[in-house]
Amino acid sequence: MMMRRITAGIASLLAVGAGSLRAEEPSDLSKAPPPAGLLAPQAVPVVAARVSFLEGPAVDAEGNLFFSDLIGNRILKMTPDGAVSTFRTDSGRTNGNTFDAQGRLISCEGAEQGPGGRRRIVRTDLKTGEVTVLTDRYEGKRYNSPNDVCVDTKGRIWFTDPFYGDDRSALELDAEAVYRIDPDGRVTRVVSQPQIERPNGITITPDARTLYVIDSHSRPGGNRKVWAFSVSEDGRLGDQRLVFDFGRGRGGDGMRLDEHGNLWVAAGIMLPRNAGETADVPPGIYVVSPQGKLLGRIPIPEDVITNLAFGGPQRKTLYVTAGKAIFRVPLAVSGYALYPRLGR
Repeated sequence: MMMRRITAGIASLLAVGAGSLRAEEPSDLSKAPPPAGLLAPQAVPVVAARVSFLEGPAVDAEGNLFFSDLIGNRILKMTPDGAVSTFRTDSGRTNGNTFDAQGRLISCEGAEQGPGGRRRIVRTDLKTGEVTVLTDRYEGKRYNSPNDVCVDTKGRIWFTDPFYGDDRSALELDAEAVYRIDPDGRVTRVVSQPQIERPNGITITPDARTLYVIDSHSRPGGNRKVWAFSVSEDGRLGDQRLVFDFGRGRGGDGMRLDEHGNLWVAAGIMLPRNAGETADVPPGIYVVSPQGKLLGRIPIPEDVITNLAFGGPQRKTLYVTAGKAIFRVPLAVSGYALYPRLGR
């Protein structure tokens, strides 16, 4: 009996001792304070270098995803099984991409995220590799930094030309604007400041009667809006209508339409950049009806959400470019794209 009591006592002491040696486990790690005395005064982590900035996704008839790396100054290609290769080096700081009805890649060569930007719109024949310059000037002056592009069912190319860089000394044009390239090569400025502050993402309805443009300025109080413009038969823009306002934070960037006409907008930021780009808009894909009703958000666990494209069978796969990563999301709805046609 005495031996059993001694054994039980030793077991109890061991249990208590083990508990006293266990490391403290905070209930909420997000509330853990900085390590006392180990950091320099007022120390705050800052980005030391950015090694990639992904943008401009577009899907071809074989299901390959083409997308830009602005910092790497290249266009990459990802096969349906996820293999990534370099499609083009020295891309001229290409940003937005899309395909025309003939399956040719239309690209916006910009002027941001480093030197070497060519500030023009080019078309690439994927079969031959031939690159054609569609426009590099408006009224004799070089573009600011072509950003995003779409093509309508009449063969017209629409693109935005903002400037998000810090050094504006090399700019030649008097405004940030939206342009249209007609099939005969004629270029028309269709809307500019002050009617729109800083045009970014752009898309057009299948009937070519409504043009949507994201107006996204990073300064405090700047526009974070999505506009709709009526389009006449000859391509002139008419009534301007506010579809959605992101308010404070980082507004929309790239944008696409689904088969129901809803807008899918890449927006938001996780880490605030400055007084104008706060975390008030969480990162994700925001789905908005044509009437401006927010239908929901698809959270994307990355810092900067830049653009999107629909691909896969029946275009029911969403691809999202987000900072340094590509995300893939299965859908129950088909996305709209001029090319390739559904069923191919």
